[in-house]
Amino acid sequence: MSSITLAPTLVRTTSVWREVALVSVGVVAIALAAQVVIPLPFTPVPLTGQTFAVLLVGGAYGASRGALTVLAYVTIGALGAGVFADGAHGVDVLLSATGGYLVGMLLAAAIVGWAAERGWDRRLLPSVLAMLVGSVVVYAVGASWLAVSLELSPGTAFQLGVEPFLVGDLIKLALAGALLPGAWLGLARLGGRSDA
Repeated sequence: MSSITLAPTLVRTTSVWREVALVSVGVVAIALAAQVVIPLPFTPVPLTGQTFAVLLVGGAYGASRGALTVLAYVTIGALGAGVFADGAHGVDVLLSATGGYLVGMLLAAAIVGWAAERGWDRRLLPSVLAMLVGSVVVYAVGASWLAVSLELSPGTAFQLGVEPFLVGDLIKLALAGALLPGAWLGLARLGGRSDA
């Protein structure tokens, strides 16, 4: 059974302008979160807030709108806007060793959004599980791309592209996973629409 996700519930009017506004807000949120950067000296992959924002956008927007938002973010960055981590931009970022994480984020937004459309965002455990699956997808694509780009063994790619981020990403996905059911609960308490 399909449910309406959080963003369309909060912004109830339907128009092209609403869609443009929602996608724009999502792009800005991801871009701002990407500027929260903690470089790690032992890996080419920095710790950022980007994944948190992508998972949240996917869950709040649904599969197609979430994926479209991440695609718009990646496209804007590739065209020269400094929206990637640490203000980076250009096609070379997509082709770099860390470009796979951006591709993984696109897939993760779609997967988390798909789960949200089926009501997984209404309760804590399913919401966190959806975020976990999304994170695993980001890691799988990102670390594979890293391994191919730098000619690393799978074990070395895991050590450089996954292992240093596990604790931080567990915190991010737990927080993102709790925010969506919390928002639905708050909406219900305010008398808002909680299902459609």
